[in-house]
Amino acid sequence: MKIIKTENYDMMSRKAANIIAAQIINKSNSVLGLATGSTPIGTYKRLIEMYKEGDLDFIDIKTANLDEYKGLTKDNDQSYYYFMFNNLFKDVNIDIENTNIPDGTEPDSKKECERYEKVISDLGGIDLQLLGLGHNGHIGFNEPQDDFVKTTQCVNLQESTIEANKRFFNDVTEVPKQAYTMGIGTIMKAKKILLIVNGEGKADILEKVVNGPITPKVPASILQLHPDVTIVADEAALSKIKM
Repeated sequence: MKIIKTENYDMMSRKAANIIAAQIINKSNSVLGLATGSTPIGTYKRLIEMYKEGDLDFIDIKTANLDEYKGLTKDNDQSYYYFMFNNLFKDVNIDIENTNIPDGTEPDSKKECERYEKVISDLGGIDLQLLGLGHNGHIGFNEPQDDFVKTTQCVNLQESTIEANKRFFNDVTEVPKQAYTMGIGTIMKAKKILLIVNGEGKADILEKVVNGPITPKVPASILQLHPDVTIVADEAALSKIKM
C-alpha cells in the first residue's frame, strides 16, 4: 500500500483527482470504477475543473459504479445514478451510454447481479477503482460478514449503514434496506485501487484496514493483498497510523 497524507479534505480531493487524471491522460479509453457518497464529491469537482480548463477529455472513458440502492429509480434524488449524473457526468463530455450503474429497479437480484458482473467483464475489467471507506470498514456496500463475497451481490444494509445514510433522506424509514454492490472479488480484480478517506471519525477504521488482520469483519482489510493500492487521506484520518 502506498499512503499519501494531505493536510485537509481539499488537498485530499485534489491529489485524488490528479491520480485519476493521470490515468485518463495515460489511457484515454480507461475504464474507471467510481464511488458515491460525501467523500468523493471534492474529487469530482476538481475533475470537472480540469475538464473545463481543457486538461481532460472523457469522450472515450467508460465507467462502472460500485453500487446502487435497490428500489430507487434513476430520477430519485437519492439514487446513485442521480448522484453521479449531477456530481460528474453532466459537467464533462462523457458519453452517458458509456456509464454503468447497477439497476436499482430490477427486482430480480440474481438476474441483476449476473448482468452487472457481465457488464464489467465485457468492459475488459476496471483500470482504476475509486473507493471510499465506511465507518464499519465497508467498501461499496460490502458489509462486515463471515466471508468475502466474490462477485456482484444484493446486500442487506446493516443498521449502522442505514443510520449513517439517513441524513440524506427525510426519515430513516425512507432509507433503502438493500443495495446492489460489486463484490470484494470484483473490486480486487481492478488493476489499480484508489482509496480516499477523510476525517477523524475514520481514523480508527483506517488503522484497522492498514494494520489489522485481513478479515471479512473489516471488508476493506482485503486491500492489503492488492498489488497496487494508493490511499489518499487527510491528517485527521491518518492520526492513528504511524508514518
